[in-house]
Order: sequence, then C-alpha cells, then structure tokens
Amino acid sequence: MKDFFEGIQYLFEDILFAPLNWLREVELENWWAANTLNWLFIIICMVAIVYWILQLKKFNDAGEEDKSISAHSFLK
Repeated sequence: MKDFFEGIQYLFEDILFAPLNWLREVELENWWAANTLNWLFIIICMVAIVYWILQLKKFNDAGEEDKSISAHSFLK
C-alpha cells in the first residue's frame, strides 16, 4: 500500500504540478509571466459574463420573459 500512495505522490508532485512549479520559479523574474494562468481565467470569466449579459438583453428585448409576480413557483 505504501508504494501505491508514493506512486500517487510522484504523479502529482513531479508530473502534474510541474507547470505550476515552473510558474512559481518564474515569479521571481517576471510577475506578468507567472500570472498568465490567472489572466487567462480572468479573460474567460469576462467573456462569459459579457455573453450572459447579451443573452439576457436579447431575451428581455424579445419580451419572452414572464415578469408577472407569480412567474416562479417559490414566489406564490
């Protein structure tokens, strides 16, 4: 069993986390390069929010949304 768990440790520490360890080392040299992963996630979230707002506006302009007081069962 010990070898099994050491194998899992090797997989995560030496293989799967290698890119993150590289980013940690790069941080001392270049902050922007070290945070590329964070910037990528921020950009993806911003695009998703803009898309969501545009879809809300499209449905609102089309008048498809039921805006009555009893539109949702939990409001009755």
